[in-house]
Amino acid sequence: MKLSTIPEEFTQAIPIIQAIEQAGYAAYFVGGSVRDAILGNKKIHDVDIATSAYPAEVKAIFRRTIDTGIQHGTVTVMEKDNAYEVTTFRTESTYQDFRRPDHVTFVRSLDEDLKRRDFTINALALRHDGTIIDLFDGLTDLKHGLIRAVGIPEERFHEDALRMMRAVRFQSQLNFELEPLTEAAIAKEHDLLAKIAVERIHEEFVKLLLGQNRAAGLKTFVETDLYQKCPGFRSAGANLLRIADLPDSRLVREKSVWLLIAYELGLDTTATRQLLKQWKSSNELVNNVGNNVTLLAKFLADHITNWDLYAAGRDNLLSVNEVATLLGAGQTPATLTTVYSSLAIHDKHELAVNGANLIQQAGVKPGPLLGDILAKLERQVVENQLANDKASLLAAAKELLN
Repeated sequence: MKLSTIPEEFTQAIPIIQAIEQAGYAAYFVGGSVRDAILGNKKIHDVDIATSAYPAEVKAIFRRTIDTGIQHGTVTVMEKDNAYEVTTFRTESTYQDFRRPDHVTFVRSLDEDLKRRDFTINALALRHDGTIIDLFDGLTDLKHGLIRAVGIPEERFHEDALRMMRAVRFQSQLNFELEPLTEAAIAKEHDLLAKIAVERIHEEFVKLLLGQNRAAGLKTFVETDLYQKCPGFRSAGANLLRIADLPDSRLVREKSVWLLIAYELGLDTTATRQLLKQWKSSNELVNNVGNNVTLLAKFLADHITNWDLYAAGRDNLLSVNEVATLLGAGQTPATLTTVYSSLAIHDKHELAVNGANLIQQAGVKPGPLLGDILAKLERQVVENQLANDKASLLAAAKELLN
């Protein structure tokens, strides 16, 4: 097969390929970007290049390089404002920790390099003229929407147990089916997932929930018992399957994913924060989702005040609304945005007075009382109890002093 149109992202990198070839080595585009170029319905992100040139040889060809992962054969080549990872063809040894090879061996053969890839749809190589190299019938699997491990599935999962999570993530992201032997191997080897860092599992799980067919990915995640090896999920199989049964409108925010999980697991704010910390989430995510648990309950009870809208902020509101919509209680994003925009202020800095004004013009002394009065004025303005103009606010401040 030959691509009739080469995406711009590849075209920009062709000079890298040509420079390597002119130096006497082979070079190809490889990985998920090739898969996505063939599918033609996904934006190309990372353009990866594989080559028969060894790292030192790659560095000798280009003026600007970075030793990104040189011990594993990867050199980043800078071309104008773009960065491209160029990795030497390699084979890998045993994987005692089910994550990283004990050592890698650089080779000159593309065939040997592609044998170590995870799935047939990711084991494709692309020449700069658009010719596709397909050693494992990945094009057929792409055509049929099938995720199949390269070679023996159990061996691929022993090499890197995260590949099991990648399989169910691709099932959701691409809306593909899992090849039966590959799925059976995941069920057989699911215990290996315990060997993988939570942060890596976290990334794949969120991508699964944000995918176009999260129902399929979640069902496999549960039916193969992968969920058993994830923090806080050991007894949550039925809860996760309830999420799979929800309407198929897509989530677009990570915090929506975790808010939905918290709701279906029946977690309060404290328990939600604890779960997210177990998943090694950022402090920002922990705080946002923890706060949004309370806000979602108000959404579902149809009891949202102006202060709730103001305190949450636009993006948190839209996130909560995503989940509420799945649960049958949301609004259109446009309606919610209009309601939020209609608030008198959206940030305390929009208040028509500040601390200095209150000290100089309302006789408020510096200290805790000053902060209390500003907070009361802010709330009254948000709740439309007070106009946001300087004269009204100064008058109200003086009353609060009495």
